[in-house]
Amino acid sequence: MTYAPHRFCVAPMIDWTDRYCRFVHRQLSKHARLYTEMIVDEAILRGDRSHLLDFDTEEHPLALQLGGSDSTKMAAAAKIGAEWGYDEINMNIGCPSDRVQSGRFGACLMTSPDLVADCLKAMQDAVDIPVTAKCRIGVDDQEPAEILPRFIDRLAEAGVTVFIVHARKAWLDGLSPKENRTVPPLDYLLVEEVARARPHLTFVLNGGIEDLDQAASHLETFDGVMLGRAAYERPFILSRIDTRFFDSPCEAPDRLTVIKAVAAKAAVMDVPIWKFARHMLGLFHGEAGARDWRRRISEEGRDRGATPDWFIRLGTEITARSRAAA
Repeated sequence: MTYAPHRFCVAPMIDWTDRYCRFVHRQLSKHARLYTEMIVDEAILRGDRSHLLDFDTEEHPLALQLGGSDSTKMAAAAKIGAEWGYDEINMNIGCPSDRVQSGRFGACLMTSPDLVADCLKAMQDAVDIPVTAKCRIGVDDQEPAEILPRFIDRLAEAGVTVFIVHARKAWLDGLSPKENRTVPPLDYLLVEEVARARPHLTFVLNGGIEDLDQAASHLETFDGVMLGRAAYERPFILSRIDTRFFDSPCEAPDRLTVIKAVAAKAAVMDVPIWKFARHMLGLFHGEAGARDWRRRISEEGRDRGATPDWFIRLGTEITARSRAAA
């Protein structure tokens, strides 16, 4: 069976979904669609591209998320991303952070649909891979039921066919970025109504999805789902995606296998194990030994003695404790 490319996605998260995090996630699921952190167009055009854009071939399918509001710069950055080998270019129209607002990109662009459409059109003209949009349902005093349908239709006129919608407003005036992830109420019904009225478009639901049962429920309505904090804070949840949502015949990976793969990768790349381990604090969530795993990773993971071999020994110890308690 062929599945939609966006059936199950892991959200782009600033300071979280770097290449080391994505390598971990890919060991847990071969089919989930992964996203980079948001990278500003100017950074790609002027900065160290290898540092910003390099990824492991195992990370495919992989999307590059861009932030910006200048159509010429966004098109140039998208072209570079496509040449670098990414499978998709996604425009961030949902991040509520202060630095994003000051840079004129992210959620504040919900008030400028024509500008967003111009950027997306220019990006599509520059590349031969899909260009997608990730947005909120509105910002501040906007009325989502009025603004979201018009916003989607304007971007669709520009040629966008895939929309990832975080089903919350963003309050740019009054809430912190952290509060904006949880405080504004979710409105799945509105996103569902917009999606049902536009069957020719692809809608991926994001926001507040805590487990795979919820994801399965939403997949009855939407073309895809996107997990954010749940996938990051409890990464082992991803190990059941391939068998549940993609009918994979392969057996789900176990934690120790993932730990060994990560240790081997750190050794090959000759990078500190902490670069990977910091994204694995929740690997044993709900298991015996989870607290010790988190503590020892946090306390010992940055030390010089925290080698790949140390990581495997620690993983073996905690795995044994977890299995003994099962």
